[in-house]
Amino acid sequence: MDLDLRKLRYFVAVADRLHFGRAAEELHIAQPVLSRQIRALEQDLGASLFTRDRHGVALTDAGRQLLADAGPLLASAHAVRRRASVAARGSRRLTVGFRAGIPVVPAARAFEARHPDVIVDVRRIEGDEQAPMLLDGRIDVGYVRLPIDESGLRVTPLYTEPRVAVLPAGHRLAGKEEVTEAELAGEPLVWHADPSTQPTRRPHPNAGYVVRGVDETLEHVAAGRGISFLARSAAVFYSHPDVVYVPIPDLAPDQVCLAAAESHTSPVVDDFFSAAQAAAEITAECGNYEMWQQGIDAIS
Repeated sequence: MDLDLRKLRYFVAVADRLHFGRAAEELHIAQPVLSRQIRALEQDLGASLFTRDRHGVALTDAGRQLLADAGPLLASAHAVRRRASVAARGSRRLTVGFRAGIPVVPAARAFEARHPDVIVDVRRIEGDEQAPMLLDGRIDVGYVRLPIDESGLRVTPLYTEPRVAVLPAGHRLAGKEEVTEAELAGEPLVWHADPSTQPTRRPHPNAGYVVRGVDETLEHVAAGRGISFLARSAAVFYSHPDVVYVPIPDLAPDQVCLAAAESHTSPVVDDFFSAAQAAAEITAECGNYEMWQQGIDAIS
């Protein structure tokens, strides 16, 4: 049986809202049409996907499993359409996503030397965008920071880098050459992800602010709402007059990886992986951004 992607999209719309009327409005179709499509999908699968009673709509076990599987499948289909559209325009492009502080230029230069006919576009991404943008084809490859949901992705470790504590300029420890986890114990943390992903052995109370990206993190820390942690390279790229970066050697290092969708296989993507791995060796040997500049020519 071939799975109808249109029916699958209809199913996801209902599953996300648990309301047929609102889903139909979002999809710009009539509710009876949507209901018929869902019943047809249930017949195709031989399983009930929703329960419907006076209390509302709920997913069955089969529905929950299909919802978990549907995201990567729809994203992969979207990526195929996107890549076909680019190819139809006659242009060869490779879109590379990167997290704050990660240098892309060395790998891009080495790659372009071998593929002068391919245009390399770069696009900054945030932590919550890493996997979705790879899966749906908005970026072809991505420099990512762990943790990341690796479902449907091939992820290659590149290098690790130390983290720094991000402190308000007036913090009691701002003038120290380095700090320890113990010295910062109990401080509220401005963190960009699930608290379970904190890189510390001593969990910090959540400062209560939802942040996306380095810029927002620095503003909250500068306002005295908490502390944070960043990879050392981000501290090189970002400065703030009311924020101080202090090394914290006993903190778990940040892991930088290169990732692509498992479904996105091509010699061009493989060659960029090779260029990125060669550049990563230079980065690891140099140890910081300034010295990294000196190694660019070695891989070009």
